[in-house]
Amino acid sequence: MTLSDLLKNVNVKKYSGGGGIKISGIAYDSRKVKPGYLFVCITGFSVDGHKFAKAAVESGAVAVVAEHDLPTVDVPCVIVENTRRAMGEIAAVWYDYPYRKFKLIGITGTNGKTTTTYLIKAILEHLGKKVGLIGTNQNMIGDMVLPAARTTPDSLELMELFNEIANHNVDYVVMEVSSHALALDRVTVCEFDVGAFTNITQDHLDFHKTMEEYLAAKSILFNICKAGVINTDDSGSGFLLENEKCDEVITYGIDSDCDLKAENIELHGSGVDFDISFRGESGRVELAIPGRFSVYNAMTAIGCCLADGISLKDAIEGIHSAHGVKGRIEIVKTPGTDYTVIIDYAHTPDGLLNVINAIRGFAKGRVVTLFGCGGDRDAGKRPKMGKIAGELSDFCVVTSDNPRTEDPDKIIEQVVEGVKETGCEHVVITNRFEAIEYALDHAQKDDIILLAGKGHETYQILGTNTIKFDEREIVTKLLGC
Repeated sequence: MTLSDLLKNVNVKKYSGGGGIKISGIAYDSRKVKPGYLFVCITGFSVDGHKFAKAAVESGAVAVVAEHDLPTVDVPCVIVENTRRAMGEIAAVWYDYPYRKFKLIGITGTNGKTTTTYLIKAILEHLGKKVGLIGTNQNMIGDMVLPAARTTPDSLELMELFNEIANHNVDYVVMEVSSHALALDRVTVCEFDVGAFTNITQDHLDFHKTMEEYLAAKSILFNICKAGVINTDDSGSGFLLENEKCDEVITYGIDSDCDLKAENIELHGSGVDFDISFRGESGRVELAIPGRFSVYNAMTAIGCCLADGISLKDAIEGIHSAHGVKGRIEIVKTPGTDYTVIIDYAHTPDGLLNVINAIRGFAKGRVVTLFGCGGDRDAGKRPKMGKIAGELSDFCVVTSDNPRTEDPDKIIEQVVEGVKETGCEHVVITNRFEAIEYALDHAQKDDIILLAGKGHETYQILGTNTIKFDEREIVTKLLGC
C-alpha cells in the first residue's frame, strides 16, 4: 500500500515527499519500526514520540507523520493537526475498515461496562450469533480468550484486533469504550451500530480534571453511533441527550420517565428479578447476579439488543442464560469455612457503594470490607471511598491496591480519613497479602469478607514493578484448600 493510499482520509496540513512510497507497516513505538514502515509521532503522557522520529528513521521508517516539522528527519514528513486521530484513520485504511465487517456495540460509563458487555454477548450467543468481545477482563472471539492490556486499545492495535476478529467471521463485536479512548481518539474513526451509557461517577479525574470534562468525553460516543441507549436515571443523561447525534435513542431507567422501564424489582442473594416494559411490550427478567445495579446492567444490555432490532422476548430469554463475570461479586470457594469470601473490582466510590449495598441485601452476619486505592490516580476519591466503606461495613481492613509510584502508607492515610469519620472499627495493614490473611483469620460465622478493588486482576503494581497477585489463589493458599 502506498503512503497516498493511507492518507486518503487524513486532513493533511503540510506534506513534503512523494505519495507513491510503498509502506510495509505502521508503528508509533520506534522500537517496533522495521524497514519500510510509516512512523506516527504520538505525544504521550510522559514521552513525546516526536523525539524518537530520528531513531525510527534509522530503524528503517520511510515516512513520518507528525504534528510539527522535524528538521532532523530526512524522509517525507506528513504534518497533521492531531496524530492520534490520523493514526486511527491510517490504521482503518491499512486494515480495510474492519469495523464494517460486523455489527459494533460500544458501552461507556464509569461502572457496569464489563458486566454489560458479557450480558450482551450472552443474549447474542443465545440467538446463535458469533460474538467478539473487547474489554477490561479479556478480549474474546466466541470462547477463545485473547489477552487485554487496557480497556480500549490504541487505534492501531484496535484495528489490528478488529481485523483478527473479523477474520473469524463474527456477527457482532461488543466492546467497552473508556473515557480515555474517546478523549484520545482511539475509537473516533469507528462506526458504532449501537452505543450505550451506564452511569457517571467520580473516577479518572487525574486525567480529565473535572467531572464536566469526564462527561464530555463520554458524550463523544453518541456522535459516532447510529443508535444510542442512555440511562436517564443518571444525572449525566441530560447532557448526553442534548448533544447526541444518533439516528435513534432508547432511554432506560427505574425512577425516570423512559422508553425501557424496570418495575417490581426483587433483590435476593442469588440474583435479581424484575418486570420490564418497552413501548407496549413487557416481560419478567431473571438474572443470576445480585444487586440493584444488576437491574441497570441488564437493562443496558437489553436496550442495546432492542436498538439492533432484537425483540424484547428474545433479549429476556437470552439474558436468563447469563452467569456471573470474573471479579464482579465473584464468590470464592472456601470449603470447610462458615463464612463467605467475595471478590469485586469496585475501585470507585459509587462502585464500592453499590457492591456493599448489594451484599448487605443478603448478608446474615457482618460485612467485612478489605480495600485500598490505587496510586498515581485521582486522590480525591480516597477519603470518599473510606467514608462509604465505613458507613456500610461492620469492619474495614484498609490496605494497598496498586500503589504504583506513590507511598502506599500515604494513600492509606487519605483513605482512613474517611473511615474515621464514620466511627467504623477498622485496622490498617499495608501489605495486601497480610491484610487478606488477617481478614480470614478473624472471620466470624456468617461473615461476608469483601475483597474490593482488584477484581479480575491477577497482579499488583508496586513502584514500577508488577508482581503476581491473584486473590483467588491467595485465599485458597491461606485456607489450605
